[in-house]
Amino acid sequence: MPNVLRIGAVAEMVGISVSSVRNRLNPKSKYYDPTFPKPFRLGLTGKGAVGWDKKEVDIWIEGQKALRAA
Repeated sequence: MPNVLRIGAVAEMVGISVSSVRNRLNPKSKYYDPTFPKPFRLGLTGKGAVGWDKKEVDIWIEGQKALRAA
């Protein structure tokens, strides 16, 4: 499995829709989550495709599991 995930793969891993991923990243959304993993640019120009580090997404998921036990 690749170490860089695109938005669809992130949504699938977390179990939410692509639009929900975008909402969690948008500070103006009522669903904004400052702890949600941030994407990084994949292109050289700083525009276009973005990806997420799989390890960061895995860590975030583990953190969410830990919250339920607290």
